[in-house]
Amino acid sequence: MSNTIKSKNFRDSTTPDALNEKIDITSNPNETQPLTMKEHAPLVQKESDVESFELDEIDDKFDKGSAWAKNLPPSWIAHIFPSNSPHSVQLMRKENLAVPACYLCVGLLQGLSGPFLNVYPRFLGATEAQQATISSIRSLPSLFKLGFGFLSDTVPFMGYRRKSYMFVGWLMSSISMFSLFLFSDLDRVVDDDTNEMVKSEDAPTIGFLSFTVLMFGTGFWLADVMGDSVVAEKAKQEPEATRGHLQSNCYACRFFGLMVSAPVSTVIYSSMGPKTIVFIMAIIPLLMLPFIYNLKETKNVEIKGTRDQVGEIWRTVCSRAVWQPMGFVYLYNVLQVGNAAWREYLMTILGFTDNQMNSLFIISVVLLYAGVMAYKYFFIKWSWRSVYIITTMLNTVFSSLQVLLIYGITFGLSPFVFALGDDIFADFIGGIQFLPTTIMMVNLCPAGSEGASYAMFTTMNNSAMHMSTAFSTIVLKIWDVSKETMMGGDLSGLVKLTILTTVLQTSGILFVKLLPNTKEDLVKLHKDKYSGSKIGGFLFLTITFLSIANALVVSFLNIVFPGWAGESR
Repeated sequence: MSNTIKSKNFRDSTTPDALNEKIDITSNPNETQPLTMKEHAPLVQKESDVESFELDEIDDKFDKGSAWAKNLPPSWIAHIFPSNSPHSVQLMRKENLAVPACYLCVGLLQGLSGPFLNVYPRFLGATEAQQATISSIRSLPSLFKLGFGFLSDTVPFMGYRRKSYMFVGWLMSSISMFSLFLFSDLDRVVDDDTNEMVKSEDAPTIGFLSFTVLMFGTGFWLADVMGDSVVAEKAKQEPEATRGHLQSNCYACRFFGLMVSAPVSTVIYSSMGPKTIVFIMAIIPLLMLPFIYNLKETKNVEIKGTRDQVGEIWRTVCSRAVWQPMGFVYLYNVLQVGNAAWREYLMTILGFTDNQMNSLFIISVVLLYAGVMAYKYFFIKWSWRSVYIITTMLNTVFSSLQVLLIYGITFGLSPFVFALGDDIFADFIGGIQFLPTTIMMVNLCPAGSEGASYAMFTTMNNSAMHMSTAFSTIVLKIWDVSKETMMGGDLSGLVKLTILTTVLQTSGILFVKLLPNTKEDLVKLHKDKYSGSKIGGFLFLTITFLSIANALVVSFLNIVFPGWAGESR
């Protein structure tokens, strides 16, 4: 699975609404309190907190939060402001617009930055290792999501736990891109001798580009954690009949923004250059600030102490219902080691243009969304193990096609069309496994610590993906797959590397028995005699933090000491 978003998890095999039932995993399984499928915080709706949009009484039902929609068709109003939902979960109300806007902003910036980071570092002369690292360095701060969650849960800023940090995050992202825009020359110039586009004399260094992207990612993920925390809190207030719609709608905004901005970014990069892309990336976060100002959040609420937060997290990770399935997720993701030399092969040997490389990215985000929708409508009744076994086996087949492409066996298709096969299917698989990942993590969050708990689960997931990226860089030195060697006609190292990464990706399925088949099996894990294991909780946290440390060290070495792992300098 070469260029895919690897979010590997599992999902209930019954109905979408059932997916968001909470699992009480903080109780001691050896006591009389059983694992229950119930809400931690039952929804109590006061009549005054629910909008009832009867079609003949619409004019009397508007307030400051919904007045903007007064002139919309009645059927639209009834859909936007459902009569059985409290104000707090109606995303299109003025005081809630910051929530879907935050997810939309995340998608837009992911789409804009993707093509930019896909080709610009290579244009600046980055090595293979630097290209792989810079492409993922924007998401590197996601490894600190747990810290962001704890910070917002325990240290309010200006009286607020969420909106102030969200404001700071988006402002930081904007400032970092403005710094790149103002303090370096991003224009491409024409070389008089070759008549080709080259970087200017004042182009950003690899170090400066990496720093600004890192700062951009820090603000980006800080704001993202705040958005997730708000959604985790609001999800408990959803009526039973619409359970799960809030989270699904938010991610729909995110992937919509991703699909729209990715092709736009490609066109802008080709026609106007990277400077325009960076400027747009600096402006979009600023547009979030008015929405955040209007976000409704209770000020100066009672804060749970850091010690209590840590204790609750510890009890959570000691449950077998957490450490066993999350252990599978971690192992599976770590083994999805990509072929880090593949991009260089496509561009240097096959002569793929920047537009073609960006086209691969665009198709991947479209297929990612298609995978999410495919699971929701077609694969939801499959058992969790079946989803992993079938998709992994199919991924093995498509990844093996890379070897045929290296040998020039494309069955009459152009190399570009043939190369689409592996990338398309890899990202389609990533889409199938993405939404159940996030829903499962919300289900495992204990009451009162949704922000920190959700951030912890996503941190473990992200740390596994960064470990996988680190391994993909390390295995480059096993065989000579440098640019110079491949240009000299020796592709034997690339063939061996492709076979190795395919075998590693497939081997993740060996741990599939760690994954429960259904939600009922997950319940049984909590009652198991090994649930509440301090050893399980200790291993869970130790592996997570060691993975974070390793990812940080490898990324630092790739930037500061290029070629340290044996790649081309």
